Amino acid sequence: MAPKIDFSKPLLVLAPLAGYTDLPFRSVVKKFGADLTISEMISSNAIAYNNKKTLKMTEKSPNEDPYFIQLSGSRNDVMARAIEEVNKLDFVDGIDLNCGCPAPKVFNHGSGSNLLGDLSRMQEIIKTIQKYSNKQYMTVKVRIGVDEKIPLDIAKALADVGVDMISVHGRTRKGAYKAAVDYDAIKTIVENVGNIPVIANGDIKDYDKAKEVLDYTGASGVMIGRGAIGNPWIFHQLSTGDKVVSNKLKKQIILEHYDKMIEFYDEYGAVMFRKHLHTYSKGFDGASAFRDNINTIVEADKMRDVIEEFFPDVD
Repeated sequence: MAPKIDFSKPLLVLAPLAGYTDLPFRSVVKKFGADLTISEMISSNAIAYNNKKTLKMTEKSPNEDPYFIQLSGSRNDVMARAIEEVNKLDFVDGIDLNCGCPAPKVFNHGSGSNLLGDLSRMQEIIKTIQKYSNKQYMTVKVRIGVDEKIPLDIAKALADVGVDMISVHGRTRKGAYKAAVDYDAIKTIVENVGNIPVIANGDIKDYDKAKEVLDYTGASGVMIGRGAIGNPWIFHQLSTGDKVVSNKLKKQIILEHYDKMIEFYDEYGAVMFRKHLHTYSKGFDGASAFRDNINTIVEADKMRDVIEEFFPDVD
């Protein structure tokens, strides 16, 4: 099977982000420059027992190729059963194990960043996925520790089991999203996992920062999550090398995102899109009044007309 991922140039990856990186958003960033998209984090328990809402989360847009599903879990038996279900999904190219989520409800169930507190257990979960998966790729998303930074230990543990790619968020679980990102720790992992590609993640919010992180860490790519919310054209900037994004292109991307929301969620997509419009409108004249207005709109056609009218076509 020919490799679907080209690591000869920096890989641009959209990070899974609950409530934001759904199919409509992923399809837009894919069209405008992302190399790899990954589902929102999915509980292995939910997919193992065929939760209908969870199964909808596995769906992808036709342009998402390659496409990974990210799973969380702490039990080998449940993970094995989940992998059997994922194996039935021919459109999935890889499985990404979440070992980084800091959310209490995930951590307290032994999943996400909890696995970094017991690296042997993390290795066992990875081996289970490798044993049962029929997908081309098995990858891992990690932080750099739970309370203390242990990047070298994490690197050695992952090198021992031989995953296909490692995405590293440069904070501990304790650091949540507030602590400074430790790019030295990411660099340490890059330098201690042999030939495994490492993707740098954390506070990459613009073109210059992405380039700086790539140069400093020696990573094989960047993963952008929160930095793409309200700013999905960052993938266009990085893929084309053009730092300037016109208002015309921004408006095109916003409208395509909105249309995909309506296509996927029907009329209720208009209400769901409000949170995106809150971030898209930042910095534009009249943004506050615009946000007050859209918070009252429920009709899909009316919402689109308001979007068309508000966002400028010219710079």
